[in-house]
Amino acid sequence: WALALFVKSDYAKAGVPMLPVVAGERTTRTQIGLYTIPMIAAAIAPWALGLTGAIYGVASILLNLVFGALALAVTFRRTGTDDAMKPEKRLFAWSIAYLFLIFGALVADRWLA
Repeated sequence: WALALFVKSDYAKAGVPMLPVVAGERTTRTQIGLYTIPMIAAAIAPWALGLTGAIYGVASILLNLVFGALALAVTFRRTGTDDAMKPEKRLFAWSIAYLFLIFGALVADRWLA
């Protein structure tokens, strides 16, 4: 949805019913904030349940702290501020890196622990 926020006009022109197009930016920002909470819980759960070791646990907590901070910046950003959607772009870029790093931490935890 972070990507959809900064290319909303492209989706609208193409007739693609992405959330910012059909429900608006405010709703999309709220959904980003709300969905981040269970995502963080699900990402930390394997460690909390004892299914992974300390490598994954520490990495998961750190990665999710960054994700949560970026999501909060997008969630509480006022629509119409002129900063070229920087918080949204940062969250989108981080979401790509986040997936690589969280799965890398899972693999490293398995191989090194």
